[in-house]
Amino acid sequence: MRPALVVIGASTAIGLAAAAWLAARRGRLLRPSTRQVISLMGLGRFFRGLGGLHFYIYGRWPVAYVRFARTCLVRLFGRRLKRWAADRYHGKVLQHQQARALVTINREIVCEDLKRVIPYRTARKLILRQPLEIVAFPCPCRLSRPVHCQPVDVCLIVGRPFTQFMLEHHSGRCRQITQAEALEIIDAEHRRGHIHSAWFKDVCLERFYVICNCCKCCCGGIEAMVRYGFPMLASSGYVAEVDWQQCHGCGQCVELCPFEAIGLHQVAQVRWEACMGCGLCAQRCPAGAIGLRQDASKGEPLDVTVL
Repeated sequence: MRPALVVIGASTAIGLAAAAWLAARRGRLLRPSTRQVISLMGLGRFFRGLGGLHFYIYGRWPVAYVRFARTCLVRLFGRRLKRWAADRYHGKVLQHQQARALVTINREIVCEDLKRVIPYRTARKLILRQPLEIVAFPCPCRLSRPVHCQPVDVCLIVGRPFTQFMLEHHSGRCRQITQAEALEIIDAEHRRGHIHSAWFKDVCLERFYVICNCCKCCCGGIEAMVRYGFPMLASSGYVAEVDWQQCHGCGQCVELCPFEAIGLHQVAQVRWEACMGCGLCAQRCPAGAIGLRQDASKGEPLDVTVL
């Protein structure tokens, strides 16, 4: 049997066993946020396959989960898990203003089909409801590294039941913040040269749930994509272009690009297929030689003001 199928089959068996045991006792053992997720999803769906158990394990022990996935799971089952994993847990690269818009939108947003924005089999729903709740949470990717970037509380959990789950299970490690505080975190990470991404999961009501502020040295999603070829991130919908007459060939963009999409051959050259349109190169180019253009073949931007 294929290794990936063994993992999936084992998780299904564990899920069914856990469902039988927890069904009668969940009111005593589970906290309100977990019961809310089970109620919204239904008990069968919560415990089927990797489903709800995957959400619970990831949310309950995020640092250990990311460390295990980065150091063991990807290396052992990489080839067989690539598309399967990406279909169930993936992100969308955001321009800086798009990230700001996601936390400042002041009306209910429910987009049912984002397949041009999020080109995956599942998790194509965007739900933002008022009042908007945001929790700042320590980045599991950074904390999973022995040496990591600072600060760490840069993951922004958005909306219930996820905010409630994190506050209940990680009291003292995360905090509820205002929209203004969320914008301060996004802007500060932008100034550090880090990229923004919105993450989706197949479980948890198939919806967007967190804005990550990612550095190329710590982010597990970027590492899985660049080093192992996992299609974890979807393009912002833009691609970088270099004005060769303006380019000085300084190479700053080559060092900065988290996706290794730029090479230097006297002047900077962008590899179209690798560029995720994060915009870092355009924003940091000292000569102003790099711009972004929207590219329909890269998908549509996640722009809530348009969606």
